[in-house]
Amino acid sequence: MTTDLADLSAFVAVVRTGGFREAARTSGASASSVSQAVRRLEARLGVRLLNRTTRSVAPTEAGARLFERLVPALAEVETAIDVVNAFRDRPAGTLRLNVPGSVARLVLPAIVPPFLKAFPDIRLEVTVEESFVDVLAAGCDAGIRYDERLEQDMIAVPIGPRVQRFATAASPAYLAAHGRPAHPRDLLEHACLRGRFASGATPAWEFERDGEVVRVDPVGPLTVRLGAAVDLAIDAAVADLGIILLFEEWLRPHFASGALEPVLEPWWQSFSGPFLYYPGRRLVPAPLRAFIDFIKTSEP
Repeated sequence: MTTDLADLSAFVAVVRTGGFREAARTSGASASSVSQAVRRLEARLGVRLLNRTTRSVAPTEAGARLFERLVPALAEVETAIDVVNAFRDRPAGTLRLNVPGSVARLVLPAIVPPFLKAFPDIRLEVTVEESFVDVLAAGCDAGIRYDERLEQDMIAVPIGPRVQRFATAASPAYLAAHGRPAHPRDLLEHACLRGRFASGATPAWEFERDGEVVRVDPVGPLTVRLGAAVDLAIDAAVADLGIILLFEEWLRPHFASGALEPVLEPWWQSFSGPFLYYPGRRLVPAPLRAFIDFIKTSEP
């Protein structure tokens, strides 16, 4: 039985994105051509691979089994084809990264433009996701995360600033009306703007000074999902609604403008910077190798 590799790739894209339109958008094809590819594949195999409704597309049991086997297999095919890159003057292809919102906002802007200028034949696709993911299953070449426990076969490379801090801040009007906390436990008497992970967990606020670590779980009028909605929490802090805890770099422009003031700065906790991670059990694609070499040579 001969099966078109493009049809297999179209099926994987539909399952990965959850729909034909989304798969078409990510693959640069039309939704009708993606749908036709999946129908051809189902006809060849003689089994339904997708359950289609007006609202959703989900794999059948057979489709789920096929998807699990195809993802690593197609990744190996891409790696095999990428060997040809060694015969080019410049690396080419697509590099897919999975990163959290903080990295997309604070780390990549200083790296991506000069990298793409240095390697004009490489296309970069960035997916923003807060949870730790299997980069291969997610269709990515590498991920970037903070202090995660990586699997043994993952390789981690430092990227971006090596030391960062969490900062707390509030507007001058809020502090004038409610007073300035002198100790992290004072935050329990203040309105605080919180963040929640996609898992539903709301992390406690952690502070450190002279070896003393203090964790508090304050409450407030607004909780946002960490990532895309963080700017809403910043806007709420600027609008005098409470105290916010966030990456210092994210709040620095508001410190400079005077819209926010630092709070409890002697207690701000430092943490190590992010790492680029990728599987060590496969050959490194040329675009990823070029990116790794670039961040290594451009690190201060």
